[in-house]
Amino acid sequence: MPRTLFDKVWDAHLVRPESADTPAVLYVDLHLVHEVTSPQAFAMLRERGRKVRRPDLTVATMDHSTPTTPRGADGRIPVTDREAAAQIDQLETNCREFGIRLHALGSERQGIVHVIGPELGLTQPGMTIVCGDSHTSTHGAFGSLAFGIGTSEVEHVLATQCLPQRKPKTMKIEVSGRLSEGVTSKDLALGVIGKVGTDGATGYVIEYAGEVVRGLSMEGRMTLCNMSIEAGARAAMVAPDETTFAYVKGRRFAPQGEAWDNSVAYWKTLTSDPGARFDKILKIDAATLAPFVTWGTNPGMVAPVTGRVPDIGGLKESDRRSTELALQYMGLEPGKRIQDIGIDQFPNVENVFKDPTQHEFVVIPDSW
Repeated sequence: MPRTLFDKVWDAHLVRPESADTPAVLYVDLHLVHEVTSPQAFAMLRERGRKVRRPDLTVATMDHSTPTTPRGADGRIPVTDREAAAQIDQLETNCREFGIRLHALGSERQGIVHVIGPELGLTQPGMTIVCGDSHTSTHGAFGSLAFGIGTSEVEHVLATQCLPQRKPKTMKIEVSGRLSEGVTSKDLALGVIGKVGTDGATGYVIEYAGEVVRGLSMEGRMTLCNMSIEAGARAAMVAPDETTFAYVKGRRFAPQGEAWDNSVAYWKTLTSDPGARFDKILKIDAATLAPFVTWGTNPGMVAPVTGRVPDIGGLKESDRRSTELALQYMGLEPGKRIQDIGIDQFPNVENVFKDPTQHEFVVIPDSW
């Protein structure tokens, strides 16, 4: 029977199949951990006297509560927020106690949890990857099944290296044609969200396919899979190809030598078979896409830069109130051309660098 890419990865990791009364149990190849969603999970392990089942398949980094301020004279990055400092300290303690690899604050390998996986070659095609963060779907760009989990699930994976899951439905989004100049993977993602809405992919794993997707860089594919969560998707995937293999090859934790050849031979089988059944199919002509912006308070409130802010009078009653509130919050006029909206610019960029503690973020000039 023809199978989708998702089916192949799901089936390869199935410990126990789903029944009417119980979810399926999936084996997890890689568990990524950060300081915000893990403290309670580790606390429950201690309380129950449990160890981490596979510390070798668990990788931690400091991510969500880390400051963006420059390093001090001692080379350390100061953490002035008390709660953030406590979370970071607790992650160090937890990783030391349970024997987990940690890319700590200040390490050259520390960074955004969904960036260091691909950069280090930890993320590979055909894997199951979980993390206590909704945008774990980013890793699906490599042909892996990757999704975010809650704190109680973080504990479950730490203790068992498995996860109970109901099998989601599948959606294929096929993008044909050619992207116009200035249209990026971000615009493709916003175009999809604009079509299906912020809940149109709820309960689905999306597979992106078509010549446009094949032409994206790995960074572009990661952006596309990352933003799929904003359409409600459980996860998103792109079948691995030569672009994928070239990105992974030679990275620190990528297979080497004969293991590399064997891995690539397997990865090449991770495509949806001809005739594979999807629960929903959406086809998009790339020529209809333009650079998109969001005019409201969620990613579904999207318009091309050549368009206009919605005219409230033309909306259904059910949509009118939410649109009114969004436009009021954004300070926008109904019906105004997007191109006529001024662009705010952060003033006195140089002063930010002189006293970064007085600002919530640092703007880096284009010349850098």
